Amino acid sequence: MTDKNTINIYRNKALVNFEGKDFLGQIGVDSRIFQALNGGGISVGVISQQAIENGISVLVDENDASDAVDFLNKEFEEEKAKGHVSNIYSVENLSVIGFVSDNYNKILSELQRNKIYPLLLSQIASAGRVNIVVTGNQTEITKNIIETEIFGKPKTVHLALIGHGNVGGTLVEQILDSAYDILKRKRVDLKIVAIANSKKIAFNKAGFGSDWRQKIKYSTTDSSVDSLVDFAKEHHLENLVMVDNTASKDFVKHYPTFVDNGFDIVGSNKIYNTLPISEYRNFRKLLEKNKKKYLYETNVGAGLPLIDTIKLLHLSGENITRIKGVFSGTLSYVFNNFSLRNDKFSTIINEALEKGYTEPDPREDLSGNDVARKLLILARELDLINEFEDINIQNLVPESLLSVSKEEFLSRLEELDDEYQKIKENQEPGYVLRYVGDLHGDLQKEKGELDVKLISVPANSALGQLKGSDSIFEIYTESYGENPIVIMGAGAGAKVTARGVFGDILRLSETK
Repeated sequence: MTDKNTINIYRNKALVNFEGKDFLGQIGVDSRIFQALNGGGISVGVISQQAIENGISVLVDENDASDAVDFLNKEFEEEKAKGHVSNIYSVENLSVIGFVSDNYNKILSELQRNKIYPLLLSQIASAGRVNIVVTGNQTEITKNIIETEIFGKPKTVHLALIGHGNVGGTLVEQILDSAYDILKRKRVDLKIVAIANSKKIAFNKAGFGSDWRQKIKYSTTDSSVDSLVDFAKEHHLENLVMVDNTASKDFVKHYPTFVDNGFDIVGSNKIYNTLPISEYRNFRKLLEKNKKKYLYETNVGAGLPLIDTIKLLHLSGENITRIKGVFSGTLSYVFNNFSLRNDKFSTIINEALEKGYTEPDPREDLSGNDVARKLLILARELDLINEFEDINIQNLVPESLLSVSKEEFLSRLEELDDEYQKIKENQEPGYVLRYVGDLHGDLQKEKGELDVKLISVPANSALGQLKGSDSIFEIYTESYGENPIVIMGAGAGAKVTARGVFGDILRLSETK
């Protein structure tokens, strides 16, 4: 008997499965099965019509499985000879988990999200009593999920963090610092069970602590997706989240593998959302099929709530007519300072490089490709099918310096000074320079117009009043007319980006 305060587990069970034609649904077949097995001294736990057509499953003890198959083959020998029964076989190493719940559908949904599909279920609706049959290696994870749903046990979320540089390392510290408060306030137990970079991976089933840097330093395990997936399966970990804080073009190719193996994904990596539209859409279909989520708020605007805002507006039916802004914290810093100071352009670039605002090779920022990727991500949030090649990008690096080494480029930075000084001086009085992304055109069609370029704006405008390395986004909609929704704030930096990734993890944890 299963009462509402107990989860009963019966291990070492087996299913004996019939596969046959229509006679299995006829009156008397169940009785013959019971008689054949009882006559052989075998106790039958459950007999159930399977979901597959013309199938019946019988639950027995694992030790009795072979005898049960023999007895039933003998009982239905004539039907097998006539082809009415095609196969009788056993599936062993199973567990029966019994519990009482008024919300079985929610439990079933959570099990499916964790790639657990009961082989058999028996439900007494009036009493809310449920028995499910799962494979032996899924017993513990199934029990954990049921306990969370029925008894309010803290939900354990197992995190695999890929990339532990500036953003990734900051995120680890933020999670460790906040884990206890989150457990108390939200009943969510965040455990970092894997930390990896491109070379090595470290595992800790109990969750890493403050010595995580030493553990990854002395790890001898080569980094691989297979080893991470195998670790999760070996330890039967539920509520898996892979967090990608790399900028790797190669690593994103493994996203479908993670989803197929029960992981949700959170990432600051922008690459996947700018792949060809066919891959982009196929991945969304895979997520839907596996009931998984992919959150990436930090892809545009670091910790600013930009993507969520655009999603909500779009899903609510609001007609977004234009999105325009300063997307790069690096180039925000460069032109905010260059517009107001008398220093040379090369001086500002070197200053930004020393402060860590730019990539090691500033051409990665000055090329405009990062801004273009962010603009494309927003376009696709509006269901536009633009490709990266559709974007008009003004590269701020002269052609003569595009192909030289990083060292030579940095030594020749002053060659940019005259050109940008002229651009600055040729502005109208009271104007300043801003490097902007602009999504416009008829956004109700399949494609919009995407421009990434250096423009001159009034110093007293929203764009013109930008300070430091802040980003700003203007969202124009049909309802708001000429008055855009403005989102502005720190759009770069390890702390704000890590905090944004952390926010996605928490959002995912609360909805899992």
